[in-house]
Amino acid sequence: MNKPSTRRHWLNALCLGLGLMGLTAQAQQALPAGYKAEYRMSTVVGTAFPWGKGGEIWANLVRERTQGRINIKMYPGVSLINGDQTREFTAIRQGVIDLAVGSSINWSPQVKELNLFSLPFLIKDYASLDALTGGEVGKDIFAILDKSGVVPLAWGENGFRELTNSKREINTPADLKGLKIRVVGSPLFIDMFTALGANPVQMSWADAQPALSSGAIDGQENPVSIFTAAKLHTVGQKNVTMWGYMIDPLVFVANKEIWNSWSVQDRDIVRQAAVDAGKQEIALARAGLVETGRPLLKDIEALGVKVVVPTTSQREQFVAATRAVYNKWKPQIGVNLVAKAEKTLANVK
Repeated sequence: MNKPSTRRHWLNALCLGLGLMGLTAQAQQALPAGYKAEYRMSTVVGTAFPWGKGGEIWANLVRERTQGRINIKMYPGVSLINGDQTREFTAIRQGVIDLAVGSSINWSPQVKELNLFSLPFLIKDYASLDALTGGEVGKDIFAILDKSGVVPLAWGENGFRELTNSKREINTPADLKGLKIRVVGSPLFIDMFTALGANPVQMSWADAQPALSSGAIDGQENPVSIFTAAKLHTVGQKNVTMWGYMIDPLVFVANKEIWNSWSVQDRDIVRQAAVDAGKQEIALARAGLVETGRPLLKDIEALGVKVVVPTTSQREQFVAATRAVYNKWKPQIGVNLVAKAEKTLANVK
């Protein structure tokens, strides 16, 4: 007695399935020739951090403004390359990654000029960074990135890198003696912390947090937005030194083959979306640090963390201790590029 009903149910299900297949086929046909259904974006951290949030904003703006022609999926934790931050730039050139919001530090092993931003105590404030990225130096860096095999689209910002540790307050280089400090995979950072008397330990960010928790390392250096989002006070980081020794700009980029597969109209949309996302991301990265009284530092102190701001004379001791590193790396980065940056910064009021 139930057979006709069962047959009708089966036929309805079949029609529904065929209808969905038809819609999927129509959606695929709607994509311009050469476009992929999904593009892969790499970031080191997720959306709890300004860096990852910038990537999310970019992806959403592109999807909205292209009416879904370009659909971007984020892969935080540099998961497309098993968490190896220093391989990200090469993976973009090779097409393993389609788009990225990447760190100038992480890409500096492949593009030596990006070490400019890591020169110790070159860039003293946000106005100085903006003068570099928004001027001729920024244009030069983008031209170098383009020549190196990617399409640079916009600047973002990870922030000034501050020092944290579980052992003691750091006011002068002498206080760093013997401390095991996690650093990124850049030889410049090894040189810098060695010059300061510390014991630099190179490891990925994914490995750093458990190493801090276990006490295998004593400290690390990162923007305070990373400190708060990653809750580093819960892994023994009870001392923060706001020395602002360098800043880490981010770059929004695309793989060249992917870029060339899009129409001129869509390229313009993706570029403008990157610029807009970059501005929003920079505002997030600076939140709590540019307002009067720097409220973010008060939030950190409320967690039971000691925040130290070195005096001018104390900061000069760090500058003097790392000057040989600055001079060593200047010719490796490019004397002309560094000189242009120094001249630009000398005119910043």
